[in-house]
Amino acid sequence: MTTKVLVVEDDVEMNRLLQIDLKRHGYEVYTATNGLDGLRLFHEMRPNLVVLDVALPGMDGMTVCQRIRELSNVPILIMTAHAVTEEEMAEGLNLGADEYLIKPLRNLEFHARINALLRRAQLSDDNGQGNVSYSDDYLAVDVDARRVCVNDTEIRLTPTEFKLLATFIRHKGQVLTFQQLLEQVWGYEYNTEHHYPRIYVSHLRRKIEPDAKNPTYIQNEYGVGYRFTGK
Repeated sequence: MTTKVLVVEDDVEMNRLLQIDLKRHGYEVYTATNGLDGLRLFHEMRPNLVVLDVALPGMDGMTVCQRIRELSNVPILIMTAHAVTEEEMAEGLNLGADEYLIKPLRNLEFHARINALLRRAQLSDDNGQGNVSYSDDYLAVDVDARRVCVNDTEIRLTPTEFKLLATFIRHKGQVLTFQQLLEQVWGYEYNTEHHYPRIYVSHLRRKIEPDAKNPTYIQNEYGVGYRFTGK
């Protein structure tokens, strides 16, 4: 089955080059040059991955990202022309982005990140290990069913957030180092992104913890990594 990729980029030449490159790598590609058309195409084509520019006419990329995330867990890669601060990354995560890349895109890195996003979305390494779950009176997680409930209300996690939480639950009680998290959640392509676990754990806490500033579930092991303890 062909993997469908939606590219939303208002630079016509870059849009064309991305389309050619992705098709060369075997993807079925759909393109739009503004946010509204991108959102319409998303509804029509139901792609497996969205590559989305931040600065779009009509409807900006962050709004498109938010609208898509309200409907789907599809991986979303955000493209931006400037270096991203941790605050900007946190804002994007809050709206549902999975990944950022800085323009101009480097081909090898671009495809490595796409492959990693699709791999996380498939959760292929979660299969065949039996039902993995966690439940108490506040948080309930069923990895096989991809369901997370907080205080009896189902919440939506991005593929990366879900993979991170599933990894913690699978290793409940164990300290996972920053490097182990990078390898198990993001993949070998991210072995130098040492800030990723901290940023994503902080965001995940805001979604699942009763008090993100005083976490109950994901505990810091300072200078080493994190431990999922549960209640």
